[in-house]
Amino acid sequence: MTSALPVGDAHPYLRAASAGIRHHARTLTPHAEHTAPADRVHLDVLHAHLTALHRLLDQVAESTRPPHPAAGRHLATAHTRLFQAAAAVHDAFHLLPVADKTPTDTECHPERLPEGPPVLTICQRHLAAGHVVRRKTTPSDLNTPLHGHTTTCSR
Repeated sequence: MTSALPVGDAHPYLRAASAGIRHHARTLTPHAEHTAPADRVHLDVLHAHLTALHRLLDQVAESTRPPHPAAGRHLATAHTRLFQAAAAVHDAFHLLPVADKTPTDTECHPERLPEGPPVLTICQRHLAAGHVVRRKTTPSDLNTPLHGHTTTCSR
């Protein structure tokens, strides 16, 4: 997909992140014979990306809303929908089985990490994102289905 807007050097890290996601999506295409299903590590990384994007969209919506209220409302809706997507990934993470691997003395002991076991980092990240979205969103907005939102496009 090409953009009609001039690219220049604006937002190089965001473009790199998007390119990384496109590359990852291409490697997971069903035409590969041995495509493995998502595992907990995969969903944890995807959730980290969604929550980072959630924070960015929150900041963009806040700065856009005063000069352009209609665009700000659309961005606020996208902010809510992105949280809903992150919540679905978080729920899927907890439904996947834990790797059946017993640690040995030579392995890392993540339960001894100051931030807690890695399985809890997704929950901590999700709780932080939930705190932000609940300050700005009503419970009925959070429970609105993802479909049914109509937009007008003037292309």
